[in-house]
Amino acid sequence: MRRTVIGFLVALVLGSPAAAQELRLLMIEQVGCYICAAFNRDIAPAYRASAEGQVAPLIHADLRGPLPEEIVLASRPSVTPTFILIGADGRETGRLIGFPGEDFFWPFIGEMIAAARAGPTG
Repeated sequence: MRRTVIGFLVALVLGSPAAAQELRLLMIEQVGCYICAAFNRDIAPAYRASAEGQVAPLIHADLRGPLPEEIVLASRPSVTPTFILIGADGRETGRLIGFPGEDFFWPFIGEMIAAARAGPTG
């Protein structure tokens, strides 16, 4: 039920004019991180096929390696996995540190995408 609601909300976002803005979900990982390996094996394929994955495709970077040149983070991650939502301008718009399981991951990523689509508040 929860996945259906999140998928519906993301589908609404996809249909909005703001959907033209490109988002990416950057996964910071490292060799030997068993949680990263489990995520890549069990969750990443479902993410790529999901509405969230269509809005914010998953990209990967090594914890100690260089970031793609156009990406600007609020701070350098120190924990793997860390998931960082990147806006069209290459700047960080949201962050999830660690992977607390599917039940938390999907709604949190959905909320980050919705907040990025809503734009800055204030």
